[in-house]
Amino acid sequence: MISAAALAAAFTELGVRPGMVLHVQASLRALGPVAGGAAAVVDALLEVLGEEGTLVAYTATPENSSTSRVHQAAVAGLSAAERAAYEARMPRFDPAATPCSPTMGALSEAVRTRPGAVRSSHPQTSWAAIGLRAEEITARHPLTSHLGPDSPLGRLYELDARVLMLGVQMANFTAFHLADLRQPGVVRREYRCVTADGWTTFRAPDLDDLHFADLGARVLADLPGVTTAPLGGTTARLVPVREAVDLATRLLAA
Repeated sequence: MISAAALAAAFTELGVRPGMVLHVQASLRALGPVAGGAAAVVDALLEVLGEEGTLVAYTATPENSSTSRVHQAAVAGLSAAERAAYEARMPRFDPAATPCSPTMGALSEAVRTRPGAVRSSHPQTSWAAIGLRAEEITARHPLTSHLGPDSPLGRLYELDARVLMLGVQMANFTAFHLADLRQPGVVRREYRCVTADGWTTFRAPDLDDLHFADLGARVLADLPGVTTAPLGGTTARLVPVREAVDLATRLLAA
């Protein structure tokens, strides 16, 4: 079983530094048993980042949107009446209280529920953050910029953040959406989410990540500044957001 102290030492060796803005994407199942669970991993990360650092997690709620893949899978095969009843039971999104999707992992929920954490207001693609720049990162999140330059993800790019991929493959590297949205001919579609004020619809770029595995492999092959080390039962990787997005942009345009 891994201790918080051992994790802090490993994160430091990997390259996590005091004052850093760090987005963590983690699979605790892949990492293996940690004394104290997800909260201890957050403890270790905050210890290394220090008072000047900021820890960020993606706390999305795709179940809150009737146009998401997760929702569509949940209502597949239901009659029109059953589908309407299902949607009527869906809780309204509350940034302060709505749990993030189980698909985000236990560490994202541990960040969201940490005392002092703040969360962006988007009903489908929210982000939570703790630390010096938490308010700056989460304060603005328009409906029409799910994961675009005007979202917390865009702020991570602007702030030259790092991403800790802990037991998570580059196929799930969320920041690649920024590279997609720089390409010509971005398609927009209608989204529908339930918010504190009821159902709302809006048009925004059509997001997809099915090509991220191939893109991630190509980025890792050419990207300097990535550090990798074994940790627990998996691999930890520290990736610079700005450099990864800029390289992915060039690769997609080639």
